[in-house]
Amino acid sequence: MSKDKSHLNKIGASLADREKHEEQHKTWNRRSFIKTTGLAGFGLSAYFSGIPVMSAASSAYLEMLANSAGEEKILVLINLNGGNDGLNTVVEKGNDEYYRIRPNIALQNDQLWHLDDKYGMHGSSSALRPLWENGAMKIIHNVGYPNPNYSHFRSSDIWATATDSNVVEDTGWIGRYMQEEFPLFLEAQPTHPPAIQIGVQTELIFKSNEFSSALVFRNPEEFYQLAQNGNLYDTEQLGDTPRERELKFLRQAANSAFRYSNSIRKAYTTGNNASTYPNATLGRSMGITARLIKGGLRTKVYMVSIGGFDTHADQLDGHARLMQTLGNAVAAFYQDIGESLGKRVMCMTFSEFGRTIFENGSMGTDHGTGAPILMFGGGLGQGHVGSAPNLLNTDQYGDPYFEVDFKDVYHTVLTGWMGIDPRLATYMLGKKQNILPNLIPPQNHPVGANAYGVILGHRPHPTQSDIIQFQFASVSDGEVIVELLTTGGQSIRTLFKGYLTDGTHVIEVNRRALGLPPGNYQYRLVASGKAYYRSLQL
Repeated sequence: MSKDKSHLNKIGASLADREKHEEQHKTWNRRSFIKTTGLAGFGLSAYFSGIPVMSAASSAYLEMLANSAGEEKILVLINLNGGNDGLNTVVEKGNDEYYRIRPNIALQNDQLWHLDDKYGMHGSSSALRPLWENGAMKIIHNVGYPNPNYSHFRSSDIWATATDSNVVEDTGWIGRYMQEEFPLFLEAQPTHPPAIQIGVQTELIFKSNEFSSALVFRNPEEFYQLAQNGNLYDTEQLGDTPRERELKFLRQAANSAFRYSNSIRKAYTTGNNASTYPNATLGRSMGITARLIKGGLRTKVYMVSIGGFDTHADQLDGHARLMQTLGNAVAAFYQDIGESLGKRVMCMTFSEFGRTIFENGSMGTDHGTGAPILMFGGGLGQGHVGSAPNLLNTDQYGDPYFEVDFKDVYHTVLTGWMGIDPRLATYMLGKKQNILPNLIPPQNHPVGANAYGVILGHRPHPTQSDIIQFQFASVSDGEVIVELLTTGGQSIRTLFKGYLTDGTHVIEVNRRALGLPPGNYQYRLVASGKAYYRSLQL
C-alpha cells in the first residue's frame, strides 16, 4: 500500500498541490481564450480576367466524381477534456486488485453493461450497447505514450502534435495531413471547410506550417448564428456611437469575408436531425455534425468536446453523468445519420491522459497515464485492441505502464480510414509507427474520391483556328486558377482566375493573343487547394 500516495509527487497532478494545479487550469483556459480570435480570417478575393467563360452541361465524368466523393471517409474526434478515468470507463471484471485499490469508487458488476465475459462498460453509457452488439464499436485499451507528462496544457499539446513528450512541435497531426491533402490551400481555398471544430481547447491539432485547416466555433450557439443568419457576428444590435459604428464596420467586413458561410448554410438547410440529442454542449455539437454531414458538407474531419473529466473529487456521480452524456450523444448521432452514412463516418474519443489507479481522499482520482480510446462506425466491427492495464506492475508513481502508443492509433487511422499512403503517414507523424492489427477493416478508397477539381483537357475550337478551349470539371464551388507554364513549371501567364460554381466549364483563349513562340508548354489548374497539370503544344 506504500504506492497509494506516491502519485502526489507529480507536480500539479493532484489537488494536494493546489497552487500548481490551479495555475495549470488558469494557463490552460487563458490559452483557449486567446486562440478564439481570428475566426473569420478566410477572405475570398475572386475576379474574372476578361477571358470568356461559359458553363456546359454536367458530364458523365463529373457525375462519376460526385458519386466518388460520396464515398469519402469522415473522421469525428471527440475530446474527453480533463483526463478520462479509464478504469471506470471499461472495467476488467473480476480483477481483485481493482476493487482493493478503489474501495469506494470501483464499479460493481451490477453497475456495468457487459461487453463480454472479461470486460464491462460503465452502466451510464448503456446507450452504446446497440453499437457494440451491431458490430460498430471497438475499444483500444491502455493507450498512452512514453515518459508521460501530467500537465493538462503540455499533455494536450503532445496528443495534438503527435510527438514524443520531450519534443515541442507547433503543428498538429491533422494539420499536417491537411497540408498534404490541400498543398495549395492558400492559393485557392476550398469553399467547404476541410475541418470543423466546435470548442476551443486543442485547435493546435489542425495547424500546419502554412495554415490552420479548421473552422473553429467557440460553442454551438456561435455556429447557429452563422448557419441560420449567414453572418457570424451580429450587427443589428449595435448603436450609433463612434465605437459601435467602428465595431459594426469591422463585423460587417468579417461577415462579408467569411468564405464558408454559403456551403455551411446550404448543408445546414439541406440536412436535418432525426434524433434527440442530450441537452448539453456535446449533444448539440454532435447534432450539428450529423446535420452538416447529412446536408452534404464535404468536411473531412470534425472535432467536438465534452469537459469535466478532471475528476479529483466526488468522481462517482460526476463521471456517471459524463458517460451518460457521451453514450447518449454518440448513439443519437449514429441513429441520426443512418446505416449508409454510418459506414463512412468514424468517431474516435481521446483524452490528454488517464487517471491514477488509486482513489484519493476526496473520492476522486488524480492525473495518471493510459486510458482507453473508444471507436465507433458502421462496419468497424466489434472487439478489443490491447488489454486492460496491469495494476500490479507500476512505475515509481504507482501508474501502470501503457500498452498502445497513441501515435500508432493515429497512423492506423490515417492509413486505414483516411486512405493515406503509409509513407506519407510516417512523414506526417515524424517517424514510422505501427499499424494496429484488427482495428480498422479494409476500406474502399476510390481513386479520385478526394479530387475537388480535375482538368479534362484542351482542344482547338471547332471553327476558329486561333482559339484553344480548356475544359475542366469541378464538383465543388470555389476559386479556380488556370495558368500557362513553361515545361519547367515557371508561370508565364494567368489564363483565368475567378470564382466558379460546380459543373463543367470551358475557357477559350486566343493563341495569337498569347504572343508566344511555337513549342511545348504546360498548363495548371488550381482548385480547392489542389493542382492538376497537362501538357500543351502551341
